[in-house]
Amino acid sequence: MKKPLNELTDNELVELSKENPDVFEELVLRYQNRLFYYIKRISYFGDEDIEDIIQEIFIKVYRNLNSFDGDLTFSTWVYQISRNATIDAIRKKQVRPQSVRLKEEDMIKIFKSNIDIKNEFETKEHLEEIKEIMANLPYKYKEVMILKFLEEKTYEEIMDIVQKSKGTVASLIARGRKMIIKEAEQKDLLIN
Repeated sequence: MKKPLNELTDNELVELSKENPDVFEELVLRYQNRLFYYIKRISYFGDEDIEDIIQEIFIKVYRNLNSFDGDLTFSTWVYQISRNATIDAIRKKQVRPQSVRLKEEDMIKIFKSNIDIKNEFETKEHLEEIKEIMANLPYKYKEVMILKFLEEKTYEEIMDIVQKSKGTVASLIARGRKMIIKEAEQKDLLIN
């Protein structure tokens, strides 16, 4: 008895997609929303631009299915392609990603996963302080923290996506964490 497509692994779908292009739609359905929010988190693009980028990503993925060898997980491979496509799109616009737009709950999730805080954010003042801390964090730290704490990628996956060594990834996360802690201490948001 054949398994339904939605029960197959990514790698099984890749192999089937090589023979039957209609199967590729299952991979698209599986990843389009995740990639949409990933790109939204690491760039400043609006929804329509992101949809265009995602379309380009899936065209590139489909064209390169035969070169996918399974050394990386499909998820890591598609995130790597997505990151590169986003960087290319930023370069085409000739604008550097100075400001990454994170939703309030995403900012709080990254913030909370890095420090112990005094209390929940009951006041607008606390939320504004967190927004300021996260807005001031340089892009290279935000990018790896988004992958680690929001996309829930392992260090190995992050290394493959951003194409940096494990030591560099760990260092970026550690430095980003130190910056967050330093700012939180200055704003008296930490537990003593």
